[in-house]
Amino acid sequence: MHGAKLEGFKTCLIYEKRRRFYRDFHFIDEYYPYDSVEEVVDILNGLGDCVVIPHGSFVEYLGIGNIGRIKVPIFGNRKLMNWESDQKLKMGLLEASGIKIPKSFSRPEAVDRPVIVKVPEAKRKVERGFFIAVSYEDYKRKVGELMKEGLIDEEGLKGMVIEELVIGAHFNVNYFNSPVFERVEVISVDRRIQSDLDGFIRLPASVQLQLSRQPRLIEVGHEVATIRESLLEKVFEIGYSFVEASKELEPPGIIGPFTLQLMATPELELVVFDVAPRIGGGTNVYMGIGSQYSKLYFGKPVSLGRRIAIELKEADGQDQLNKILS
Repeated sequence: MHGAKLEGFKTCLIYEKRRRFYRDFHFIDEYYPYDSVEEVVDILNGLGDCVVIPHGSFVEYLGIGNIGRIKVPIFGNRKLMNWESDQKLKMGLLEASGIKIPKSFSRPEAVDRPVIVKVPEAKRKVERGFFIAVSYEDYKRKVGELMKEGLIDEEGLKGMVIEELVIGAHFNVNYFNSPVFERVEVISVDRRIQSDLDGFIRLPASVQLQLSRQPRLIEVGHEVATIRESLLEKVFEIGYSFVEASKELEPPGIIGPFTLQLMATPELELVVFDVAPRIGGGTNVYMGIGSQYSKLYFGKPVSLGRRIAIELKEADGQDQLNKILS
């Protein structure tokens, strides 16, 4: 909304009533507090001439069924939202892109190396259902512990994704596919801050070994990062490959922002282990100052919010809104 305001748009916010701090922000023109998801759908459908900008919480809170009931236009390809909560679909899209991804295991019994296990979002008892296992026996033990603690249940085991644990440097690369400018842009790079992993890795190895449980990977923030210049060509290559594959599998493909979460290995390979087909959670670290790569396209600091607003303004001026709204 801050970026939209800079580009001359009127803004409105639909927010949970308990989050009153939003009312202190000058760049929000209209406020709509809500108590239930049903209210959100009704509010949106009553707004009339507006565009909804989706993000992770939008999909998670409303759910795909309710999003289908929204009658006002959404920025981007709303059909790709069906992929948001299905890890297997997302990994299939990456595989179709020809992008290097971790080896997956269809059966826990086949685990023969360290793996990261991902519980489907719809089945989680906690925000992030990840855990690491070094063998099948370790997998069984940790599943038992999580079930005993009530963090997952039998339903949570269905659809679980088991992937090879790739060791490398973690980056979130935030892209923007622009139908108006006909290019894929690299907007920014960030990294996750996770609790209590962030504190765990600062402990001496001797202390880590004495702890009876593994660290949890709960995302609590993000930090700014850059990626070495010689890797940028590969970053662009996988971005374009992902966009082309999305056009084939879910026409017209990805529109606007998306994030590829990847590991850069010591051999300088990029291994993508997840994708967010919408605004990435870490892009807010650049909100007030603009991101390091987007400035190179426009000659001024451009946050992701402002980049979306620029696309909307250009499309409106060229009578091309049908290319970016659904």
